[in-house]
Amino acid sequence: MLKFKIRKNDRVQVITGKDRGKVGKVLRVIPRKSRAIVEGVNIVKKHQKPTPGSQGGIIEKESSIHISNLMLICPKCTDPVRVGFKILEDGSKVRICKKCGEVIPVEAK
Repeated sequence: MLKFKIRKNDRVQVITGKDRGKVGKVLRVIPRKSRAIVEGVNIVKKHQKPTPGSQGGIIEKESSIHISNLMLICPKCTDPVRVGFKILEDGSKVRICKKCGEVIPVEAK
């Protein structure tokens, strides 16, 4: 199983591509394809047929973006940072900011 440094509900910044510089919250991570869906990033138009439950038309939605094009934003130093891992005294493994050394908390779901 692949492990990523970016998780659901993290704030990330796009570092390359057409949406470079945009900041958003990770809505979903797709580990098998190494991709993530970020709020307000990589918007595509989808032509949708009308169904009994919904109206048809052209809708805009977020498409996935490769995880290598994203950088985590540290909650303390508010900059895009590289992420490292550290094992605490109680044996738990946590993510740390490589810039300020602060522990990056896991957001509540």
